[in-house]
Amino acid sequence: MAWNEPGGNSNNQDPWGGRKKGGSKQGPPDLDEAFRKLQESLGGLFGGKKRSGGGDSSGSRRGGSYGLIGIVLGILAILWLYNAIYVVDEQEQAVVLRFGKYYETVGPGLNLYFPPFDKRFQENVTRERAYSKQGQMLTEDENIVEVPLTVQYKITSLKDFVLNVDQPEVSLQHATESALRHVVGSTAMDQVLTEGRELMASEIKQRLQRFLDTYRTGITVTQVNVQSAAAPREVQEAFDDVIRAREDEQRAKNQAEAYANGVVPEARGQAQRIIEDANGYRDEVVSRAQGEADRFTKLVFEYRKAPEVTRQRLYLDTMQEVFSNTSKVLVTGEKGQNNLLYLPLDKMIDNRGAANGTPSTVTSSAPDIGSRVATDLQQRDLRSRESR
Repeated sequence: MAWNEPGGNSNNQDPWGGRKKGGSKQGPPDLDEAFRKLQESLGGLFGGKKRSGGGDSSGSRRGGSYGLIGIVLGILAILWLYNAIYVVDEQEQAVVLRFGKYYETVGPGLNLYFPPFDKRFQENVTRERAYSKQGQMLTEDENIVEVPLTVQYKITSLKDFVLNVDQPEVSLQHATESALRHVVGSTAMDQVLTEGRELMASEIKQRLQRFLDTYRTGITVTQVNVQSAAAPREVQEAFDDVIRAREDEQRAKNQAEAYANGVVPEARGQAQRIIEDANGYRDEVVSRAQGEADRFTKLVFEYRKAPEVTRQRLYLDTMQEVFSNTSKVLVTGEKGQNNLLYLPLDKMIDNRGAANGTPSTVTSSAPDIGSRVATDLQQRDLRSRESR
């Protein structure tokens, strides 16, 4: 039953579990006394004297305070030493600032610095980091394209990376966007979408590195990758129509160029042939005229030496030339005779060719027959002269 219920044993126990003995009253424990006992215990650990007979002394209190302070100082020293000693890996470097000013750059190994007077910045300087960017850009021919970009970089100067720029990686992002927009804005859309990506990546890398060197960020760009660009989804259909129209235009240009490549050289060849024919005809006419002039000059010289023989020879040559171009021959007899012989050479040649079964032409055989006829006439003329 409860200690304060009627009829209970309220005289022999209290709520603190204590029992009354001999009429003496006992209440709850004293907190000051409990704290004093704790100080005495700590003071005993650090050389203090415990009070005897329940008495209290100022020396024991002073010793307990010193012991507590020593514990706190020891804990603080352990914490400071734990924070002051640090390890730099093989791939890392650390920059130490003393009183806010650059002090040194620390390499791999076990090192010590003195906080809060020193401040340490430790980064990996060999690992390549990557930053990706994608956004809508306006090309040189005023078309909107989405260009995804990845920039790979690493820290080459940790001192510049820590001290020169407040947020160097944010500066890298802004510089990347600026370089990308500048290069895409000066490039045509078909170059951005097709074979011009490699050239764009090279130009973006050079421009971005120039920005970072100007800012002295301590960052070196190792690679820039321009991925496959595309039109925004909202205008993809219209964009595809434009692409098809440009392909049709290019195909028509290629066909026209192929036709021109086939016609123009042929026309040039014909023109060159006509020119060569004209030059040949000119040379032929000039050469023939020069030959005729030389022949006439020599003929005059010979005529002066023997006029009668030269005149007769000219007559015979002229008659031979005339008869060689005709298929009819007229043969006259001697003087005083009126016999006229007509030789149809064209008919004779045709009949002879039909009999042999081989085609013959007047132009090829007539000159030979005419020459023979003329020779016979000359022989007859000579015989008649000798007979006289």
